[in-house]
Amino acid sequence: MCRNIRPLYHFEPPVTDDEVRAASLQFVRKVSGFTRPSAANQPAFDQAVAEVSEVVHRLLHSLVTTAPPKNREAEAAKARARAGKRYGASATVERREPVRPESPRADP
Repeated sequence: MCRNIRPLYHFEPPVTDDEVRAASLQFVRKVSGFTRPSAANQPAFDQAVAEVSEVVHRLLHSLVTTAPPKNREAEAAKARARAGKRYGASATVERREPVRPESPRADP
């Protein structure tokens, strides 16, 4: 499974359309091998994302369980703890944007 595709079922608050679309986009990217399709492939790519999103919505609405919904923050904390054990303390630090060095300027 792609690292960026997360379980979407049975959480409180419920999954949003944006989360379903993001997971569908990641799936289509993985299957197609394109992160950005060419202009010629863009319509097929977009159609695939839309169709996968529809299927995911149908799946999520048809699944049934008697278990109480999972709390997103609690599940994220568990995942961070597992990552900390697996990869060390640096894995539990929040990700930040990389600092980009300024390009050298040529003096006239």
